[in-house]
Amino acid sequence: MSFRKTFITATTAIGLFSAPAFAAEEVKIGVPSWTGAQAIAHLLAAVVEMRIGGTAEMVPGNNATIFQAMDQGKGDIDVHPDVWLPNQESFTKKYVDEAGTVTLSANPYEGNQGFCVSQDFAKANSITDIADLGRPDVAALMDSDGNGKGEMWIGAPGWASANVNEVKVRDYGLLDFVEPIRAEESVKTARVKDSIAKGEGYAFYCYKPHAIWYQFDVEMLSEPAFDPAKYVMVQPSDDADWYEKSNVASKDALKAVQIAWSNSLADRSPAITEFFERFSLSADDVSNFAYEISGKGRDAAEVAREWVDANPERVDAWLGL
Repeated sequence: MSFRKTFITATTAIGLFSAPAFAAEEVKIGVPSWTGAQAIAHLLAAVVEMRIGGTAEMVPGNNATIFQAMDQGKGDIDVHPDVWLPNQESFTKKYVDEAGTVTLSANPYEGNQGFCVSQDFAKANSITDIADLGRPDVAALMDSDGNGKGEMWIGAPGWASANVNEVKVRDYGLLDFVEPIRAEESVKTARVKDSIAKGEGYAFYCYKPHAIWYQFDVEMLSEPAFDPAKYVMVQPSDDADWYEKSNVASKDALKAVQIAWSNSLADRSPAITEFFERFSLSADDVSNFAYEISGKGRDAAEVAREWVDANPERVDAWLGL
């Protein structure tokens, strides 16, 4: 056997029996409060740990916290699992377009946002459009605390969409009839379940993908068609007078939803970065994850690892295999 052949054989053997090639790869994944984001975060972690052989740590945080950490590039948080555009555009403009410290995936799924009521409540009271929430009879049926206004959940604290919805309630002329409520999403889900069980009225911000379409019989209300001229939204991160300077009186455009990661990750964990570049999901994928987690009460990590085992070809494609 020649020296060259011996060397190649020995090198190959070392490669076969050494530790996994990506063992040093690690990533810290930001985990926002909504279920879809939590599902995707755990899916990213499952692929990193099960297929790349790296380590993944979950770091809870809101949009501002996650983007700031990605911008700093110190590895405190490396990836945002569920960036909704244009909702979070103030962050992507600042960190992706201007600072150039964050990369946005080129593989989005489609998101749709609006306001929902239960099908029973809609049918019993002829509610089909957002304007119907401004009818005194409907508002009275949504008033659970007796303050004269019907409650409507507009999103969780820290959500850019909640800011949009607060402006919408005003610009749709609903403020005299509807009280916009911010609370964690778990509070909203419990209230939807309770209102249906008791036959009460309740309206809430809703979006697709989401588990709620599998959990309850709800429907999205119509709104005036998206019109850029009637959709001028200034986020608090851009201007302290955001509420006064905003004017939103039309439906949101369909959203592009994708992951984003710190540019510093490419040097620290190149294999994970390459996986992120190829990663893609559909809205149905995310709705299914969300239903398994919030609808059935299953552990997000367990659902993610089960999915990775059941979908080897899709994961292979993400890994370039």
